[in-house]
Amino acid sequence: MIHLQDFHMKLAGVRNQLTQKLFHPYLLDNITAPVIDEDKLLLLVSLLDEQALSMDEIEKYSVTAMLLQIALDTHENVDNSYSGEESGKLKKRQLTVLAGTYYSGLYYKMLAETQKVEMIKELAAGVKEVNEHKILVYRKDADAIDKLMNSVKLIEASLLSRVAEYFNAKEWKELASNLLFIKRMIAEEKNFVQTGSSVVFEGLKKLAFPKSNLELAMLSIEQQKYLLSICERYIDFSISMIEAALKKLPALESLLEERLGEILGQHRSMSKIILEEG
Repeated sequence: MIHLQDFHMKLAGVRNQLTQKLFHPYLLDNITAPVIDEDKLLLLVSLLDEQALSMDEIEKYSVTAMLLQIALDTHENVDNSYSGEESGKLKKRQLTVLAGTYYSGLYYKMLAETQKVEMIKELAAGVKEVNEHKILVYRKDADAIDKLMNSVKLIEASLLSRVAEYFNAKEWKELASNLLFIKRMIAEEKNFVQTGSSVVFEGLKKLAFPKSNLELAMLSIEQQKYLLSICERYIDFSISMIEAALKKLPALESLLEERLGEILGQHRSMSKIILEEG
């Protein structure tokens, strides 16, 4: 019970430090407040808590990595569909770019203060990796389904994976990357089933049906089921990778164990919906 309370305090401390860094009155008055990915934060603090680090080190590593993640997410939210006459929208777009740069600047400042050159190199490589694979996914440039799915996984988990690699925590890398991949794919499946729209399914359609000119939402029921079955295979494989990693890891913090169960439960619910609609 004491250890659980201790972990809760560490997680709350990191979240508080991160929130303080993110708060900039002018930016928050003009753009949507940045969203902290609670799952990535939970995985990151759990990973670092296993490395026998001080609370100060856990906070610094967690906050710097999360600032960088939020910077990447903020830049992704930039709206490019504006006309020159929409000055309000243009201002918001410019401020969103500025916010992403501001969060990146905070990250570099904090990492420079820690003087951890190797960590800086790892995270810089992670940023490059995320950006490269975002381009590949959004432009539908993947030439194989394996490559597309690997790109999705790298987009979701590259920064966290780099932190795990820095600490030689292979099992944590497997757990985090596969769990975040599953979470993303559940969201993509949900979008596809409910709205007929999904950037990942657009890429899948191009690879699975290269001769089809149909819009994603206009595919036949059989074609839709086929694309969903592909996703289910990759999710099932990631679940098996998580199970293998868990056998080598110490018992998870109850918060992470509970969240893991929730995400896998969402997958079971999504699978049921897919079967019913099929």
